[in-house]
Amino acid sequence: MSGVTGAKTDAHLDPAGGHLARPAVGRLEGSRPKQAEGLSSKTWRFPLEKRHFRQTYAALKLPFSLFLALRYLKPKRTFISIITLVSVLGVTLGVTVLILVISVMTGFDRELRQKVIDFDAHLLVTTEGVMTDWRDLTVKIRNTPGVVATAPYIQGPVIVEFQNRRLAPMIRGIDPAEEEKVIPIRKFIKLGKLDLEGDSTVIGVDLAQKLGLTVGDKLTVYSPGNLGEILDKLKALDQKKGEEKEKAVDDLREVVLPKELTVTGIFETGQYLHDSEFLLVPVFVGQELYGLGDALHGLTVKTTNPDDVARTKQAIQKYLKPPEYAQTWIEMNRQYFDAVSLERTVMTFLLFFIVIVAAFGIMNTLITVTVQKRREIGIMKAVGASIGQIMGVFLFQGIVVGVFGTITGLGLGMTLIRFRNEFSRWLAGTLHIEIFPRAVYQFSEIPAEVIPSDVVRICIAAFIICSLAALIPAYFAARVDPVKALRYE
Repeated sequence: MSGVTGAKTDAHLDPAGGHLARPAVGRLEGSRPKQAEGLSSKTWRFPLEKRHFRQTYAALKLPFSLFLALRYLKPKRTFISIITLVSVLGVTLGVTVLILVISVMTGFDRELRQKVIDFDAHLLVTTEGVMTDWRDLTVKIRNTPGVVATAPYIQGPVIVEFQNRRLAPMIRGIDPAEEEKVIPIRKFIKLGKLDLEGDSTVIGVDLAQKLGLTVGDKLTVYSPGNLGEILDKLKALDQKKGEEKEKAVDDLREVVLPKELTVTGIFETGQYLHDSEFLLVPVFVGQELYGLGDALHGLTVKTTNPDDVARTKQAIQKYLKPPEYAQTWIEMNRQYFDAVSLERTVMTFLLFFIVIVAAFGIMNTLITVTVQKRREIGIMKAVGASIGQIMGVFLFQGIVVGVFGTITGLGLGMTLIRFRNEFSRWLAGTLHIEIFPRAVYQFSEIPAEVIPSDVVRICIAAFIICSLAALIPAYFAARVDPVKALRYE
């Protein structure tokens, strides 16, 4: 080995300042360090510097890698600090939006299911035509295990008129006493009462607003259910003569004459479709409007467990004869539930890209730090820092950014969920921006349900993505050759 020309002292490892350099050591002759005999550049070490590094490392209160990671993350009005701040904001925004959207979509699905169950029965037994043997079938269904109650119903479109305003809603003919056992209609009454004695009706609140009527007004109802009968009467009228023709005309007038109903109550379910499209009438009125006689359109059934209604449906199927069939509340509204489920999945997938973009920001920050701190990395490796410690410095930076961004996003997301309706009303009143139109989503307020497992999955996923983003810069930092890094120092 060549002789030593002298000793030179650079900066020292300073725990307070975060700067690393080596103490006085003999420098080999020449303008660059020469490789010691029998030692490669990767195994070249300084014994005296090792002791100094271990003593300084033992004096640190925090782990060495975490200490340096926090030092690098401290803002010093540099470009790196700006990128770090943007990365934290990106993670915060991603976690916030994910928690907010997933909670709203989950609440939307829950409210949709609950409102469907509140106004529609758990199970519907109906037929392609009309049901004539419904009394015997009712007894059999009520004796089926899992069935709580049944009620008759008639449902179909009609034309209503009030003060020259005409609409085409749906009527639902019910027996109030039996229907209350299946569907809690009475709790939705907003004005008046559930009185369906005689020629009376209870209508939805939005339908009442469209027609401009209130409790006590009389509503004229025309039914398309007797259209076939009208056509038959008209054909028969052409073949009649004299007194027979006059009698046929009188019969035709009875068929064409509308039904006049008194509004005794107004209901509000909170679901726009029900509140704007339905009017409740007694069963006999529905039978008269559709010319059913004693027949029905079907039976509504309440079960002990609406989530396990498929098992009850199978038990009822053995009593049904074609074209009679049974439908669960899930089957009748499957398109809505499938649409909500698909939208929830797609939104989760797309919004995770916000976190991924933030992770790329973290990666870019750490790559920049790796390039700028190449000299310090070489010194740390020269004085004895292991590959794991070097990688830990940059991994801890990604972890700290991920943890801070995730916690901030969690707090902001939960705050927005708490004040979602107030924020929506402020936007609508101040900026005239309707972010949740009632006519489209069929809810008066923005529903939300926070499921802890979903929140935990979002936070863990964001943390893992941020940690993985730090792996590549950490790997390249750990591969820095100290001889090459310090060649011109």
